[in-house]
Amino acid sequence: MSITALVILTVFPACMLFATFYDIFTMTIPNKITFILVIAFAICAPLAGISLETAMWSIGLAFLVLAVGFALFSAGIMGGGDVKLLAASTLWFGTAFTLPYLLYGGILGGFLTIAILLYRRLPMLPLFATRFPWLERLHDKTQGVPYGAALGPAAIIIFAYSGWMEFILKGTPIG
Repeated sequence: MSITALVILTVFPACMLFATFYDIFTMTIPNKITFILVIAFAICAPLAGISLETAMWSIGLAFLVLAVGFALFSAGIMGGGDVKLLAASTLWFGTAFTLPYLLYGGILGGFLTIAILLYRRLPMLPLFATRFPWLERLHDKTQGVPYGAALGPAAIIIFAYSGWMEFILKGTPIG
């Protein structure tokens, strides 16, 4: 396995997992994660054989996702960290895998939202849960939903079927 393949296999999933759990525990996603995803894409894309044209389509799509996400953020529907994570991860999926990623993210986000809404219907938290601030925060009806907790698993699922995995396993340029 090449060093590039090892970096790709490590950085993208690690960032998405970190964002997932950080969002659950803090209801925020650090800008550092988004920055790492963008920089790693800029470094790894040419090394994995992604053409300039394909990279430009990915960048354009990421900006489109960012613009739509900003509108959702402005309307109070989505958190800013979630929007930035969604746009940065879209870079990695480009035109071929962004739609499935959004679909999986929406489905997992729907299940997550339903689970949190059911959790918030509990009149009071079980005693053990009061020892964990993040469980109290998730129970708070004034808080949003940590949507990064759905985007992370969705991204990892799609990543497993993407051209990145072909590159990692077989060394086949992504194109």
